[in-house]
Amino acid sequence: MPTLLLTHPCFLDHDTGFGHPERPDRMRAIDKVLGHELFAGLKREEAPLRADVEEQILRAHPKDYLEMVRRSRPSGDGEHVHLDPDTVMSPGSWQAALRAVGAGLEAVDRVMDPNSGTRNAFCQVRPCGHHAEAQRAMGFCLFSNIAIAGLYARAKHGCERVAVVDFDVHHGNGTQDIFETDKDLFFGSTHQMPLYPGTGALSETGVGNVFNAPLRSGDGGSAFREAMQSRILPSLRNFSPDIIFISAGFDAHRDDPLASLELIEDDFMWITDELVEIAEKQCQGRVVSMLEGGYNLTALARSVGVHIKTLMAAAG
Repeated sequence: MPTLLLTHPCFLDHDTGFGHPERPDRMRAIDKVLGHELFAGLKREEAPLRADVEEQILRAHPKDYLEMVRRSRPSGDGEHVHLDPDTVMSPGSWQAALRAVGAGLEAVDRVMDPNSGTRNAFCQVRPCGHHAEAQRAMGFCLFSNIAIAGLYARAKHGCERVAVVDFDVHHGNGTQDIFETDKDLFFGSTHQMPLYPGTGALSETGVGNVFNAPLRSGDGGSAFREAMQSRILPSLRNFSPDIIFISAGFDAHRDDPLASLELIEDDFMWITDELVEIAEKQCQGRVVSMLEGGYNLTALARSVGVHIKTLMAAAG
């Protein structure tokens, strides 16, 4: 039952402009690593442009927000529109954003179908999504890819209890914003604090469904693992999810230029293994992982590599 990899060449067409850290070269760096024979067993498919994608986006975002993003896309080659100081659209961004959402939807369909031969999936997409709040684009993100996928899993496949675990170095404020009022949606996050976007305090608990574990600048693997083991993983087990989503950001790596945590590849391998073990015991191994941050190209590629190898080993 191979791990499913969903990606698309159009993710290179989301042009954020010169010097922007969330750049097309991130996809190329990952592609290079995944070209190694170690990953020959991946089932590789293109992220689809689904007919229902806008309908599914409306599960997490109001129609006026969707229309604002649609209207904001520039039409001329080389043009850029800023939705906030960090969040940029180019002519290729609209299709990339729709296919990023579509990757999550397709991954859900596949891991939920017992006849698909897929137990887990990795969505190699951009733009990333975990900072996009219900009514605000921010932090490089246009749509909340993973929240949309989670809400779709509930509506289409009857998943009553949907969990997202986010280990990006930045707090997933968008996912929290969309999930925090629903007790059947779980959000757990480790992240550096203080740091952009300024949310993610221990006191932010939603309706008892939000579990933040902020880390301090300079914290490394031991602090990260302790935060996961003492706060997030026990809460996830108690939640008894029907499906687990991973906001897989790799910018907590020690070499990343945008933050100052000290994680290494072994830490990402460890947390992936912990999450797939919980999934194996509680939800038939159903895991959908979606790429978020990671801006040192070498660290990103290596970290994605160990993350996917761990998913592949769990898929069997």
